Parts: sequence; structure tokens; C-alpha cells
Amino acid sequence: MSIPQPIHRILDLARWAPSGDNTQCWRFEVAGPDHVVVHAYDTRADTVYDLDGHPSQISMGALLETMAIAASEQGLRAHATRRLEAPIEAPVFDVRFTPDAAVQPSALIGAIDKRSVQRRPMSTRPLTPTEKRELEAAVGPGFAVGWIEGFGPKLQAARLMFNNAKLRLTMPEAFEVHRRIIHWNAVRSPDKVPDQALGVDNMTLKLMKWAMVSWKRMSTMNTLMGTWAPRLQMDLLPGLACAAHFVLKARQQPRTIDDYVEAGRAVQRFWLTLTKLGLFMQPEMTPLIFSKYVREGTPFTQAAKLHGPARRLQQEAASLIFTDDAFPVYMGRIGAGPAPTARSERLSVEQLMK
Repeated sequence: MSIPQPIHRILDLARWAPSGDNTQCWRFEVAGPDHVVVHAYDTRADTVYDLDGHPSQISMGALLETMAIAASEQGLRAHATRRLEAPIEAPVFDVRFTPDAAVQPSALIGAIDKRSVQRRPMSTRPLTPTEKRELEAAVGPGFAVGWIEGFGPKLQAARLMFNNAKLRLTMPEAFEVHRRIIHWNAVRSPDKVPDQALGVDNMTLKLMKWAMVSWKRMSTMNTLMGTWAPRLQMDLLPGLACAAHFVLKARQQPRTIDDYVEAGRAVQRFWLTLTKLGLFMQPEMTPLIFSKYVREGTPFTQAAKLHGPARRLQQEAASLIFTDDAFPVYMGRIGAGPAPTARSERLSVEQLMK
């Protein structure tokens, strides 16, 4: 069937929802004039950052929240339910839209297609109390925001990211992901991450492109030159050049796919709110992901030499992030500054139809 104009507009905005490495892990099916079926999938089969599917589930929540916000522009209320018979790794959501005179267009609509990742240094101007209050309110009552701010704490967070970057840059399983998702010689990419958005200089990009031909080349370069250049540019310096790092925490321990979907909805409200405020953000998920693997005994690499560093990084993350009774589900750095000149874009609505 043809796509009704209001539904097309909702999907045209919803497709801008964030997903890990721009995988866009969903396809749409228009089942009626007021009914969209979202066929989602996680990337656990081939992505070391998603072995339990939880990062993808957070992305699915961000998509559903974006659909709900976009629907408000049409005076519609969106209600999403998950089909319990569908497999967890390929969940299916029925999203139905109903007219509601009480629905007003969300103030976040204008931020949907402007939201992006800023991997380069930002302003160190501290967040204002008003900005922090608005961001904390955006996540909803089931979540809280922890702030890591001030030079000393920011340095600790930057070092944590710097050390985690060595783990992922020397891990063959992560290499395969990086090789697959980078779009070389690009400022925009419809389904990958353009190399110009990575936040490194041209010489480092040239070396990375040469090395990513094979794991043998990459491991040789790591041996001869180390990994300090990309880690310095992508992790340590940006980790200091920001207003703050933040940790989004669930007040109740997430246990099910629905819990992580709900976390994703909170993440998207937070991200769209900061975009509306003229701020930018870069996700910093590897400390949470690899710490969880270590805590739960999830095998994630065949490189035995990385097991010890991973355990030490888990302890380092625990002292900075796991500081109370809440449960961290998302982390990033935030700040003001110029908009990124390079960014990931999205497939069209028509390309995303199942």
C-alpha cells in the first residue's frame, strides 16, 4: 500500500533516530493508515559492542520515542507494543496512532534531524544550572543523570576513555566492526560513519585507512607505532575539551528488552533536549559495555592478553561510574561549540521499508 502522508512524515523524522555505528537496525511496514510495524534486529551476531543486544535495544527505544515525538506534530498519540512471540534478537513492535485533541506539537521536533555526534573538542564552558535542570527533567522519573565535571573528574573520565580505546583498537573482534562501518573519504554517509566525522587529523586517517586493509596490517602498525595518536585525538583531548561527562542511570535494574527500550527512549529525550539547547554530545559507551562483559563473565575476545587489561578497566570504570545504587545504561560527554561539519545521515523512508 502507499504510505499515507502523515505516516510518511512521521517515518521521515523517525529515521533520524540514533543507532550504533549508524546501523539503522529496523525496517518499517505500513500495515494501515494508523498502524506501522517496526521490524527491528540487534547486531549481536557480528558486533562485539552488542553481544547481549542491549545497545541495539536502546537504539530501538530511541526510534520509538522519536516516532512518538514526530506523531505529536500530526496531533496523534503513538502507542507501541512489542509482539511477545517475536525473538528477542529480532523484536517486532506495533505502533498505532490515534488522534488526540490534547496532543500539542513537541518542542523537540525541530531537534530530530539536527541531532548529531560531535567527536571533536567542544567548549569547556560549564553547563548552566538551567541547562542541567532541563536535561535532568527530560529523562523522566525512572532515570537520573550523574554529572562528571570539573578538571580533575573530567581528566579521570578522559583517561578511562583513553585506556578503553587501547582495548578496542587492539582487539581483532573490534577491528572487524570498525572496518565495516567507516565510510572512507566522506563527509556524509547514508548508512555508515564518514571518516571525516571520526575526529582525527588527515595523517592519522591515512594511516588508519592503510592499516584497515587487514588485521595483519593493523596489528603490525599497532606494534610499530602504538595506538596513542588516535586515542589522543579521539578520546583524551576531547574528554577534557567538553563541559562535562554524564552518566544516565536507571533507578531500577534493567533486566528485560523492554527495560532497555525504555532506557533508549530516555536517552533520545535527553539528546534531543540538549540539541534544542544548542549543545552537542558524543556517546562514550565502551566503558559500560566492556565492564558489563567482565562483571557477567561474557566472553568477548579470543585475545587472551586483553583479559587482564579488561579487568583493570572494569575496576577503573567502577570507581568513576558505579558510585551509587542506580544502574548506568548510557554515558557520554556534552558541551557547547560549533556544529560538526561531517555527520552520518540515513537511508530514505522508501529504502527502510520492509
